[in-house]
Amino acid sequence: MPRVAGLTLLGLTLVWLTAALASGQAPVVRKVEPPNWWTHYTPEVTLLVTGENLGGARVKSTARGIALVGAKASANGHYLFIHLKIGGEARAGNAELRISTDAGSTTAPWTLRERAATKGHFEGFSQDDVIYLIMPDRFADGDPSNDKPAGSNGIYDRSVPKAYHGGDLRGIREHLGYLHELGVTTLWLTPVWKNTDSDYHGYHVVDFYALDDHMGTMAEYQALVADAHRLGMKVLIDYVANHTGPKHPWADDPPTPTWFHGSPAHHLEPSYSFLGIVDPHASPREYRNMLEGWFAGKLPDLNPDDSELGLYLAENAMWWTEMAELDGFRLDTFPYSSREFWSGWHARLREVYPRMNDVGEVADPDSSITAFFEGGRKQFDGVDTGLATVFDFPLCNALRDTIVKGESMEKIVTVLRHDEFYPHPETLVTFLGNHDDGRFVSEKGSDAGKLKAAFALLLTMRGTPQIYAGDEIALPGGEDPDNRRDFPGGFPGDARNAFTAAGRTAEQQDVFAYVQSLIALRKEHPALRRGKQWHIGWDDGYYAFLRETAEERLLVIYNNAGTSRRLEIAIDDTPLEKARGLRGIFGGQTAEISDGKIVVTLPARTAAVFSVQ
Repeated sequence: MPRVAGLTLLGLTLVWLTAALASGQAPVVRKVEPPNWWTHYTPEVTLLVTGENLGGARVKSTARGIALVGAKASANGHYLFIHLKIGGEARAGNAELRISTDAGSTTAPWTLRERAATKGHFEGFSQDDVIYLIMPDRFADGDPSNDKPAGSNGIYDRSVPKAYHGGDLRGIREHLGYLHELGVTTLWLTPVWKNTDSDYHGYHVVDFYALDDHMGTMAEYQALVADAHRLGMKVLIDYVANHTGPKHPWADDPPTPTWFHGSPAHHLEPSYSFLGIVDPHASPREYRNMLEGWFAGKLPDLNPDDSELGLYLAENAMWWTEMAELDGFRLDTFPYSSREFWSGWHARLREVYPRMNDVGEVADPDSSITAFFEGGRKQFDGVDTGLATVFDFPLCNALRDTIVKGESMEKIVTVLRHDEFYPHPETLVTFLGNHDDGRFVSEKGSDAGKLKAAFALLLTMRGTPQIYAGDEIALPGGEDPDNRRDFPGGFPGDARNAFTAAGRTAEQQDVFAYVQSLIALRKEHPALRRGKQWHIGWDDGYYAFLRETAEERLLVIYNNAGTSRRLEIAIDDTPLEKARGLRGIFGGQTAEISDGKIVVTLPARTAAVFSVQ
């Protein structure tokens, strides 16, 4: 019998004896992760088997093309890592593993699937897209039968802000037509993984390979993505690698000694400052609590630098992508996991999905900090995170400060000036707010008119815009959880149905139609999506900028004053100095070029877009 690196080949049967001693009791298998894999996918995969009495186990597979590379049990015998090699001759079907000890044996259920065609899938998103953020529990209840699923400890009560309200995957699927009508092209769903208690938001995962019972089934998830694709929309998964929920079984019984930073009884308190990470002179004490502290003081902090966990998280991300044919990732709490981990995670995924991309949450108003985490180059630590882009929190803050609070428009210009920090500022994901912020329209001093003004800038400036579900109808809401109100019309008994024009109030319809027209304008004009952005003029109360491609030039002028204003904007020594005229294409305003100046009168808090002749 030939032997290769400790691997014994005997016909189609492959056996590996773990180094651990047998426990003396028959092995028990409760779970295998991932539960399946694919042929012609990755050449190797590592399974995490959870059960009892797995120490000293012998693992056997008789499936064609599956070679056992190695296995390693946890010290207490509750976990068994099984490393498999999948050859090109492997076929779809049952590939269960036989796990034996001197005390008995059992089977670990596992299957291989035939990989579907990949052409046209896994393409990622770009500045040609408009992203729409949905918290499924608060969007639409398509299946009331899962509002109170069997075995759930969570409270279902729409009158309680932090309880489950019944929204689910089917509800989103039933309203894809509304989203298509609005014009959005990419959906970002907050996590739909299994949670416990009333963690309706999805960020307290207790099973990385299961959908939450309140959300629906895998078949419904796949159908949602497939229907979105048929309408030309993409779907992003919200991926959480920093922590688990407090009630994850790992919290009290981790698979390896270094699976977590600390334990429920002994762990570091969290820090939410990124300064130590981005400072080349900082010592570890300035960032250790940020990397290793337990988020919110209670969420078990995963240590993805544990080699087995790092591999587990990469394979888990691949599994979800392949199972649902997803298009990209939103990476939660990105800076709180090590940069080395993210670099390896991205490298593994891009071996399989070279065109997929992602956006990382780096919640900081300082561009020098947010830019540090974007991939595409190594920083002083020698690490390239591989991250495609980040959310533009600095611009979000600037839009709120200028439009709501009346601060100088130069604040926006300053943020844009810091684009030099990013390898690809044109791909930054821009936004007015998300599920962690009070609603834009509900900020002190804001109103629907200011919200429309903010949308005008969001959808004409550089970047990939993201809209938080409900903002397009001026849905109000204060700080969390008030900012997570149910979408009107998505739930049984709702008095109004804002998914239809007839069901919207006059104000809701006004904002919806305005946002819809801006998205259509952006779709019609490539310069608003991919054109270079030039400053043309600004002062405390206005900002004018050009979006330019080789084929077209569009001028956007915004008046932030509370009254109508006549502007005379000099264009000498700008890309417009040879312009002959301006044709209004949005906003209903006219402008002329006279004596080297653009002359235009704009109503209060109004934007106008002109085609440059």
